[in-house]
Amino acid sequence: KGSVMKLGQRRAMDVESISTGSLSLDVALGIGGLPKGRVIEVYGPESSGKTTLALQVLAEAQKAGGICAFIDAEHALDPIYAKKLGVDTEELLISQPDTGEQALEIADTLVKSGSISVIVIDSVAALTPRAEIEGEMGDHHVGLQSRLMSQALRKLTGSISSTNTMMIFINQIRMKIGVMFGSPETTSGGNALKFYSSVRMDIRRIGAIKNGEEIIGNSTRVKVVKNKVAPPFKVVEFDLMYGKGISKVGELVDLGAKADIVEKAGAWYAYKGEKIGQGRENAKTYLEQ
Repeated sequence: KGSVMKLGQRRAMDVESISTGSLSLDVALGIGGLPKGRVIEVYGPESSGKTTLALQVLAEAQKAGGICAFIDAEHALDPIYAKKLGVDTEELLISQPDTGEQALEIADTLVKSGSISVIVIDSVAALTPRAEIEGEMGDHHVGLQSRLMSQALRKLTGSISSTNTMMIFINQIRMKIGVMFGSPETTSGGNALKFYSSVRMDIRRIGAIKNGEEIIGNSTRVKVVKNKVAPPFKVVEFDLMYGKGISKVGELVDLGAKADIVEKAGAWYAYKGEKIGQGRENAKTYLEQ
């Protein structure tokens, strides 16, 4: 019928985590990565790196021996790109559901199996309610998706916690109409996900990384908007390289300079008195070699 215990008896308040594949983001999250047994939301504009970040988490979970699932509601997962990011695509469970209800039922079944480490749903905006799919173009279906998400999260959160499964929802940004003050941006799928998420991350592309005239990656900024397991509002920046994912070498250069392990004089970077490169990209190349 249920149980009651003293909080002091529950020693598992130290939350287990899975790395995001980014050193600086793991530090910003306060526990060395994203918490297991919790709901996570990753949102941002198009082509900002949301799916890439989620795939890197899957790769890290697989390295630790976990089984992972990807519910591809957008029907847009590229297995070749996922493989380049370190995902074992042979072992990855994938589902491409027809409706939002089907996607969330599959997620519920996977969570209750107790054998899945991380489930990614890409994306909340693509979880189309059955009534909308079966209806005509132009039909009004007010609040259907919000109700679907609210009901699903009510059902899922208990199972997610008890089975220690991490569920990552990727979400898109929408604009609120007629907002005069504050940000007009909001996320799709209603407010339920905002409440149930233990961690919410806002990911943005802030610039291009060039090799001569060729663009080879994006400078990316992630803000931890909500964090229930550590202090929130930390902001980190890292390089997202095309076809490679998060540049760990770029992070080593930045974190080294921040901690005064790598000396920076003008454009030159030096380590223990030895110059390792003029400019950040040259320092990265030196470390890669």
